[in-house]
Amino acid sequence: MLRKVAMVAASKLHVEICQDGDQFYIKNATTLPTTKINFKVDEGFDAEMVDRCKCRSLPTWENENKIYCTQTLVEGNGLETCWTWELAND
Repeated sequence: MLRKVAMVAASKLHVEICQDGDQFYIKNATTLPTTKINFKVDEGFDAEMVDRCKCRSLPTWENENKIYCTQTLVEGNGLETCWTWELAND
C-alpha cells in the first residue's frame, strides 16, 4: 500500500537540482514528505526512498549530462530501483 501511495505522490513531483563543483543537491517535493539528498557522483550514500524504505544509492555518470543511480534496499526484500537525471543548460 505504501508503494502505491508513493507512486501517486511521485506523479506530482517538483525537483530542484543544484551543483557545486562535484557536489550535487537534489530536493524532491511531493504531497508526501519532501526528500533531500547530497552526494558526489561515484560515491555511494545512504538514503530513503519516497516510501521511507532505507536504501544504499550509487550514482554514476551515464554520459556527460546524465546521472544514473542504482538503489538497493538495506533491509528486507524488494526490487532494486534506479533514477536518472539529465542535466541541461545551466
